[in-house]
Amino acid sequence: MITLRGGRVSDLDRVPPPGVDTRVPSVARMYDYYLGGKDNFASDREAAEKMIELGRAMGNDARQIAQANRGFLGRAVRLLAERGITQFVDIGAGLPTQDNVHQVAHRHTPGSRVVYVDNDPIVLTHARALLARDPDVLALAGDLRDPDAIFDDPQVAGHVDLSRPCAVLLVAVLHFITDDAEAAKIVARIRERLAPGSYLVLSHLYEGNATDDMAHAGQTVYAGTTSGGLARRGYDQIAAYFEGLEPLPPGIVPVDAWDPHVEPGPDLDLDRPGILAGVGRVPAGD
Repeated sequence: MITLRGGRVSDLDRVPPPGVDTRVPSVARMYDYYLGGKDNFASDREAAEKMIELGRAMGNDARQIAQANRGFLGRAVRLLAERGITQFVDIGAGLPTQDNVHQVAHRHTPGSRVVYVDNDPIVLTHARALLARDPDVLALAGDLRDPDAIFDDPQVAGHVDLSRPCAVLLVAVLHFITDDAEAAKIVARIRERLAPGSYLVLSHLYEGNATDDMAHAGQTVYAGTTSGGLARRGYDQIAAYFEGLEPLPPGIVPVDAWDPHVEPGPDLDLDRPGILAGVGRVPAGD
């Protein structure tokens, strides 16, 4: 029997996949909690609530930022589907929720191929159960730290054709690579692997005017999670991930302001910490 407590399934009734220690907060399950999901455990909720409290101190609402980030993902996928992109590789996809990449893409271009990649066993268990009957969607284990292993995986090669335009999504995942040089190298390698006419969809935690004490507190919370840490990065560092790409309007802006159909207003706030987002296109060449 499933026991409900406060509208949430009891942790005692959950059976995690083998090898998963639910006492260690998972960044995917914390994000699920921010979005109002139920696929999380007590450790995830405790860590997420600490981040929510820190956000309040900085004038932010972590739940609203997570929802805005999800909205950005949907708008970006819809735009690229309308531009004719029918192949999507979502790295660090997280737990399935409403308006996943394949659902948005299929609404606009039925038959679009989508690959979800994550290194969290619980994410993969949920994704594979959800997608078992959809031949256009694949969920597999992979690590952002080794993009070549992802792109060269025979399952990926059999599902999407990376010699043709595709979209690679790095949505709210790169800030878990705490070494700046490593993060830059990862994105540079992904850009190199993209065919002309492809797109990079990226959002990243933004330090803004956060004090050192607040930033350190957030890093401490995430140091105890499956990610092992959280990076502080500014606008210029995030903008550098799009080097050599053609930025799509409205450029690199806070996630709630990224809308290709709406010009950002003059009051755009780039001081407040949050998440920045952008979409860049690989030039078609000569």
